[in-house]
Amino acid sequence: MTENAQQQPPAPDTELPTQYAPADVEGPLYERWVERGYFEADEKSDKPSYTIVIPPPNVTGSLHLGHAFEHTLIDALTRRKRMQGYETLWQPGMDHAGIATQNVVERELGKEGKSRHDLGREAFVERVWQWKAESGGQISGQMRRLGDGVAWSRERFTMDEGLSQAVQTIFKRLYDDELIYRAERIINWCPRCLTAISDIEVEYQDDDGELVSLKYGEGEETLVVATTRAETMLGDTAVAVHPDDERYKHLVGKQIKLPLTDRTIPVVADEHVDPEFGTGAVKVTPAHDPNDFEIGQRHDLPAITVMDEHAVITVHGPFQGLDRFEARSAIVAALRAEGRIVAEKRPYVHSVGHCSRCKTTIEPRLSMQWWVKVGPLAKAAGDAVREGKVKIHPQEMEKRYFDWVDNLHDWCISRQLWWGHRIPVFYGPNGEVVCVGPDEQPPGTEAEGWKQDTDVLDTWFSSGLWPFSTLGWPEQTESLAKFYPNSVLVTGYDILFFWVARMMMFGLYAMDGTPPFHTIALHGMVRDQFGKKMSKSFGNAVNPLDWMDKYGSDALRFTLARGANPGVDVPIGEDWVQGSRNFANKIWNATRFALMNGATVDGPLPSQERMSATDRWILSRLNSVVAEVDALYEDYQFAKLSDALFHFAWDEVFDWYVELSKTTFQAGGEPAEVSKRVLGEVLDVTLKLLHPVVPFVTETLWTTLTGGESIVIAEWPKDSGFRDTAAEQEIETLQSVITEVRRFRADQGLQPGQRVPARLTLDGTALAPHEAAIRQLLRLQPEGESFTATATLPISGAEVALDLSGTIDVAAERKRLAKDLAAAEKEKSQATAKLGNEAFLAKAPDNVVDKIRGRLAKAEEDITRIQAQLDRLPEA
Repeated sequence: MTENAQQQPPAPDTELPTQYAPADVEGPLYERWVERGYFEADEKSDKPSYTIVIPPPNVTGSLHLGHAFEHTLIDALTRRKRMQGYETLWQPGMDHAGIATQNVVERELGKEGKSRHDLGREAFVERVWQWKAESGGQISGQMRRLGDGVAWSRERFTMDEGLSQAVQTIFKRLYDDELIYRAERIINWCPRCLTAISDIEVEYQDDDGELVSLKYGEGEETLVVATTRAETMLGDTAVAVHPDDERYKHLVGKQIKLPLTDRTIPVVADEHVDPEFGTGAVKVTPAHDPNDFEIGQRHDLPAITVMDEHAVITVHGPFQGLDRFEARSAIVAALRAEGRIVAEKRPYVHSVGHCSRCKTTIEPRLSMQWWVKVGPLAKAAGDAVREGKVKIHPQEMEKRYFDWVDNLHDWCISRQLWWGHRIPVFYGPNGEVVCVGPDEQPPGTEAEGWKQDTDVLDTWFSSGLWPFSTLGWPEQTESLAKFYPNSVLVTGYDILFFWVARMMMFGLYAMDGTPPFHTIALHGMVRDQFGKKMSKSFGNAVNPLDWMDKYGSDALRFTLARGANPGVDVPIGEDWVQGSRNFANKIWNATRFALMNGATVDGPLPSQERMSATDRWILSRLNSVVAEVDALYEDYQFAKLSDALFHFAWDEVFDWYVELSKTTFQAGGEPAEVSKRVLGEVLDVTLKLLHPVVPFVTETLWTTLTGGESIVIAEWPKDSGFRDTAAEQEIETLQSVITEVRRFRADQGLQPGQRVPARLTLDGTALAPHEAAIRQLLRLQPEGESFTATATLPISGAEVALDLSGTIDVAAERKRLAKDLAAAEKEKSQATAKLGNEAFLAKAPDNVVDKIRGRLAKAEEDITRIQAQLDRLPEA
């Protein structure tokens, strides 16, 4: 712990501005780091590698608190590993965000009175690329504001040439292995975005709807079914009942009349139907419900599509051309007129799926789409965790992961968009279907009757390749050999299914069974200080740039890291960021004081024999903190390590060691020279420990203190093993004396700077060498000839006698304390009486009883405290 980053640092410039101004420091400092290449990674290095990919933000996005939170954690990990001597790669890049980006550009076209169809596919895609060049990617500049130490020269985009080649390669391989296929299935359709979306892109919320019970058939051949989507009855092709339901056995196999149409439909028996739910009969609409589709498959029922891609009714004259919600009301009215409505319930609150991007109610729709057969891929992803190849942190999140991958349905990967990776499949004039790899030519031209599939791939398909496509795969590059697999993935538990499972499946498949990362470290979501989700509609959304402008990036980063318990949501409020700003100022002021008083890192540490107990105490504590922080980093306990550093730096270094050193510096001589070197060492190590979380202020202070080139490339501290329990106990005793006397002074209403005559009896105790420090910190002046001990405090074997005769009115103070004591005793009496009343306890709610118990405990504490104060006062 005695070495510095530079072999022979120049004498440091000890001049620091009186105040820390983040706005003046952060921007130029970050650009200097980038210019010097500190964040770049060399695949030819013989250092051990440490790799993390950035969860690629959408090209349409801007920095929000969730990004700032996640980036802070990743940056802390990579900065520490860089200082530990690893060849560290934090891989940056952005996602093309198919639906979101297409929506943005279409809105821009709408302002011109145009649609994408007016431009045509090729011109529209060119327009999107133009938008990306001009407006996309503003988040990159915001990442620099935050201090992200990413390898900018390696920045990738999911639509760039190399990643597009990777997408086409893996599609071809999966297709050839019969793990990609095309089939007509029920999918989630967004009538606004006009594309299929995956199950995990559907957000469910409770909506007010209606539950209508309808009578099908006539006479004895009558069944009642209930539905929340009456408009789909136009596409019914059966009614299903349970095979063992005695009520309907006579109807199974018969045809019954479908109202409002000229069709009859069969009654089928199917195990899927719950005979205990409702009437035990359900309408079957195979083209508009996933469960009904499965029933239809089992019973060979036709699937009638009754809505187009805009969710407009396409069949049955009276309702044709109506929007689905308009049709719902019209159909219910028509059924009511025919006497077919048995019951109606409004409002009927039920869970309804919405598009996660535009919030439109999704429509289950039968559609020809491309699918990934996930069975073998998902099994491999599950086995990798079960066998310990990949660890999920915190471990309790494993269950959520297994619940997902063990029950994964085939993945619909086609999207009816123009922006994205176009599916590399061509259809020939005679029904030929050819999948084309990246180095292959299309089988024919349009003039020859060949056409490419018009769909593009789900965005998650390309981002699922991110850990290896960004390193040059499918080429066997030096970067791939050096930096794959990644060391850890840091991401939110909310995309465990969206992204993490996809990367696991594709990584294991493409990289011969090698998982994409060793560890998945999951964090929670950022919420407001009351634990509520942040949202513009709630009025509690925060632009992190505003807080960075106001308090500095370090303050925001430290606040976020200090709230980061694994897998748990993170509350944050502006006053907490302000508190972190105060911490940055504390670091600044303490280091400035140290520099002004000669703190130095020059030369080796003095021998222990030359050190005071105070010096040995702080070095012992320093080594313990180094060990503690290292262990917490390895366990991804960012909140605990940040808290440990906060309390060590503020409480022990700044509030105790620096204050105790003032006496030593004033006395001068060899003890002062020793403490200057010890203080320099403590600050050197403390700044390094703090650097990964608060990089800007620590860089400025460390380079000033040491003269080193940059703390970014300084060596991470090591625990030397030095411990001095005797010194720690001695200083703990000293702290208890000072704390107890300070408390007594405050209780007596003395001002912090008010000097009081005192006699210290320290002989025979470990406190004897500390008399000067005790007197200075407690503002105790020597006893004069007229000294009268009006209050005596026996503490830790020592005795502190104070003469308060000239500082407080003892009689008035006794009167005040007696009044407070009487109030506390009255409170105790009342609380005791209530808790002793059995009738009260039998009727009162638990929270009321608990509150009274708390009042009793507080009253008892107050009585003890006030009585002790009275006992310490002299007689009036």
